Amino acid sequence: MSQDKGLILLIEDEPQMQRLLRIVLQGHGYRFVESATGQEGLMQAATRVPDIVLLDLGLPDIDGLEVTRRLREWSDVPIIVISAREQEQDKIKALDAGADDYLTKPFGAGELMARIRVAMRHRALREAGQQESVFILGNIRVDLARRQVFLNEKEVHLTPIEYKLLTVLIKNAGKVLTHRQLLKEVWGPSYLKETQYLRVYMTQLRHKLEADPARPCLLINEPGIGYRLKLDMVEKSSE
Repeated sequence: MSQDKGLILLIEDEPQMQRLLRIVLQGHGYRFVESATGQEGLMQAATRVPDIVLLDLGLPDIDGLEVTRRLREWSDVPIIVISAREQEQDKIKALDAGADDYLTKPFGAGELMARIRVAMRHRALREAGQQESVFILGNIRVDLARRQVFLNEKEVHLTPIEYKLLTVLIKNAGKVLTHRQLLKEVWGPSYLKETQYLRVYMTQLRHKLEADPARPCLLINEPGIGYRLKLDMVEKSSE
């Protein structure tokens, strides 16, 4: 018997996709609850408290973007959008609304499982971060309580903006953050169009922290969308 790995809320109205997801989730040991409408999905999210939400955007009653916005008013559950909408702007809108990831249909079972594992790890890391203040990023150690960053155990000086940018990425490790989200978090709502600021400071961070800034392994660019901190580089420390 497969090990129970958590409860997933599936908000999807397409019968063929529902059948596929049932088979995949059951085969990998996940429990799941299904909703065919946005309203029902919101109710299930409140009553069943899932570990992850898989959300289609083209629902019959409420658009998936609105479902995401409403969920984010009271829940930080990881949301993986699964949609046939493949335009870059659709992905940006979903991520800006609060989704953690975006998977374009059609997709393979292996890719879906990889995204679910990342979302689960992101949630665990975020919950641990409420108690832990030291994070290990490969050969980088970040002490959030002392506001110190070390590379190979030598302290690295970061400017206040560089440090804030890094901590926002750490607290959302594994999640793609759009340019707008990062600009709002680091610089404030008046700077949402200043993407050049972001490029400059991300370049500076890479030069200070990456072994090869031209081929970053930690601070990953998602072309046209934003940046993410590679999750498998991040561990919490018991210090």
